[in-house]
Amino acid sequence: MQAYSDPKREDEPSALPDVEVFEGTDYCAGCDDGDQEHLKHDKWYWWSCFPGCLPDGDPRGPFETEAEALADAREGMED
Repeated sequence: MQAYSDPKREDEPSALPDVEVFEGTDYCAGCDDGDQEHLKHDKWYWWSCFPGCLPDGDPRGPFETEAEALADAREGMED
C-alpha cells in the first residue's frame, strides 16, 4: 500500500505517496524444531519509497497490523 507520510499532502496535485506499507513473513528467532509452519508470523513493515523507485533504507518493523505500521511511518508528521 502506498501512503503519504504527511496525510495533509494527499490532496496536493503534485504530491506523490512517499511511504510503502507491506506485509512480510517473520520467523521465530531461536525456534529450531524443524516445524516451519508454526515459525511463520505475518507482520507489517514500512519504508520510505516513492512510486517506481527503490526504497530509501531498510524496512521498519515488524508491526502487528497495517494501521500500526502506517501510524509509525506518520509519527510526528500530523502535528
